[in-house]
Amino acid sequence: MGLFKKWRSASGSQTMGDPAAEKGSPVEGESGGGGNGGEGRDWTTSILLFVLWAGLMFYVFNLAPNQTPSTDLYFLKKLLNLKSDDGFKMNEVLVSLWYIMGLWPLVYSMLLLPSGRSSNSNVPVWPFLVLSFFLGAYGLLPYFVLWKPPPPPVEEDDLKRWPLNFLESKFTAGITFAAGLGILCYGGLAGESAWKEFYQYFRESRFIHAMSIDFMLLSSFAPFWVYNDMSARKWYDQGSWLLPLSLVPFLGPSLYLVLRPLPKATPIPLNSAASEPK
Repeated sequence: MGLFKKWRSASGSQTMGDPAAEKGSPVEGESGGGGNGGEGRDWTTSILLFVLWAGLMFYVFNLAPNQTPSTDLYFLKKLLNLKSDDGFKMNEVLVSLWYIMGLWPLVYSMLLLPSGRSSNSNVPVWPFLVLSFFLGAYGLLPYFVLWKPPPPPVEEDDLKRWPLNFLESKFTAGITFAAGLGILCYGGLAGESAWKEFYQYFRESRFIHAMSIDFMLLSSFAPFWVYNDMSARKWYDQGSWLLPLSLVPFLGPSLYLVLRPLPKATPIPLNSAASEPK
């Protein structure tokens, strides 16, 4: 319920291509009218997200299975190529999950910069994005708690400089989508025995258990940030058909990044919705 409120809160803060938003729906009135109701709802959502993050931290460190700590360390060294070839073949599903988790932070960087920045200048997004390369969703959730739409203005010169010129590049988006497709196909086409072995790892290994939950969290939050970015680019009318596809883990959001319009091709600047008075 809290995630749904967060979704509606953002849509109420930005004028998008959604006809309901343009007509001034009751939900928009609650979140954008400057009354206590909208602020209270934002706080409620933030509190729920914080409770989710704290609960996940407690679960991972205290309740998650931890029957194979030495094996976890061995797997980590193998995945980081810190272990010489000893003839042991790594599970294909585990290898696929490991590499796709390395691509997720790049996808979130492209979704959160610049349209996912918080209106509170004291809460920059980049430290959390850096953390996500090491902690995944566990590092991003605190930002989701603190995030407040709409995003600050984006200058045209900013789009020509690092990192936005890299993150907005169709080449970057295309390589990310192609790499993700290949990795997921590699894991998805693994035999039945590989999947059974991975399930056994999931039940015994804290490392693999936590990484699997991380993947599910990133997949669950991605559709909201696709929606947020689409709304900021005024591309809702043309791109709304991609929203159901964004539910497909990794491939849906990364496909959106390939197809979304470049900021310079967007009739209204990214910050226009944020700048218009209510």
